Amino acid sequence: MPGGRSRLRCMCCCAATLWLAGCAVGPDFKRPEAPDLKKYTAETVNLAAAGSEDKQSLGIGKKISGQWWQLFKSKRLDAVLDQAITQNLTLFAAKSTLDQARDAVDQSVGGLWPHVQLTAGASRQQTNQAALGINSPHVVSNLYTVGPNVSYTLDLFGGVRRQVEQQEALAEYQEYQLDAAYLTLTGDVVTQAIAIASAREQMKAASEIIADDERYVKLISDQLAVGEATRTDLEQARSQLTADRTLIPPLVQQVNVAKHALAVLVGKAPAQWLAPDFDLAEFALPPELPLTLPSELVHQRPDILSAEAQLHAASAAVGVATAQLYPNITLSGSFAQQALSTSNLFTGASSIWSLGSQLTAPVFQGGALTAQKQGAVDALKSKAATYQQTVITAFAQVADVLTALQYDAQFLTQEREALESAARSLQLSRQTFGRGSITVLQVLDAARQYEQARLAYIKAKAQRYLDTSQLFNAMGGGWWEWRAMDASAAAH
Repeated sequence: MPGGRSRLRCMCCCAATLWLAGCAVGPDFKRPEAPDLKKYTAETVNLAAAGSEDKQSLGIGKKISGQWWQLFKSKRLDAVLDQAITQNLTLFAAKSTLDQARDAVDQSVGGLWPHVQLTAGASRQQTNQAALGINSPHVVSNLYTVGPNVSYTLDLFGGVRRQVEQQEALAEYQEYQLDAAYLTLTGDVVTQAIAIASAREQMKAASEIIADDERYVKLISDQLAVGEATRTDLEQARSQLTADRTLIPPLVQQVNVAKHALAVLVGKAPAQWLAPDFDLAEFALPPELPLTLPSELVHQRPDILSAEAQLHAASAAVGVATAQLYPNITLSGSFAQQALSTSNLFTGASSIWSLGSQLTAPVFQGGALTAQKQGAVDALKSKAATYQQTVITAFAQVADVLTALQYDAQFLTQEREALESAARSLQLSRQTFGRGSITVLQVLDAARQYEQARLAYIKAKAQRYLDTSQLFNAMGGGWWEWRAMDASAAAH
């Protein structure tokens, strides 16, 4: 018994200390430290490739503009993105989910305040006077009651405060999910625009190749008529023409798919909205690409910040579960007017009141509360590992894009040189064939090499634009500027 009384006194002193100091059980969240890294790849990335293609460089530590796509200098792209940002349904859904999370915060904050209710009632009752030893008829009377009730739960161990902290962290998570939706939207719009431009450029090249094939078929037909070519030569030329014509339908399909995807991104059905016919020529390659240091990237990528917010929520959940192990005290009070007739209400004689307190403490729960706390601790460990994995994955994504950009520049220069060489080879083959020095098969081989080189050059050029846009996304896409502008617009 003395030991029990000692533990009880210790518990009471602890409760009083926590209440007076405003402390809360459970771990206090500390933001994870930024990794001490200076670069993303083991080898130095150099975008200054040799050749006459457009040069790019990295702006180490420079900030990204919230409207980074404007660096591509396409007015039509800017217009589509403005429309997508204001009308995209996924973005609207993310905003509504964020509002819902903020409402949950307001709801949890209500637990920190006293709850006041107004009650009013009227009843009619019959009293059995004989049961009271009074020999008289039954008495029928009315009873009227009106007044407020107040209850307040003392948050001695901070369980309610931890719940508020948890909901605030979850609302922060939804904020970053909204930012991620914005980042995905802007990146997808640019990707689809480049896809349209690339496919249309390939269609143009294929059409010119087909036109050359048709002229070549006619030339061989004329030569066959005068005995300067064979039927085999003509059939081979026609076969090449037929093969080249098969290039067009898949490219048309690529354009249509990209246009339909753009329509969805701007919140429209494909039948309601027609995407522009983008051309590669209307895009400018941004000469300088901002590169955020790894220590700063963890503070500006929405996926990393979302993982951090989930880690914070898991930390607060441990406090919530820990508070369930301790006693809980609720204070209550009421003041009312009670009378047998409405005319006697709100008089001194009809006033009634009550004050009360209630203590509830877990005694035996079969280990459920302890397991609940341990589950919260395990969930916190899981979120910590998920956060670290998210950071590592983000760094790897940046490293991949940087490496791709470095080789994009080199590969584009090589493809241009291959295209120029194939063009010269085709021209010489046709001239030589005209003099009868080579066979038509050799000319068709040269034409096929030129066709492949031209299409490969277009794809390499489009890929460089695409990887450039992906770097902006990998850096976080400047969502913070959009968040500020969006908040300002909502305030007005």
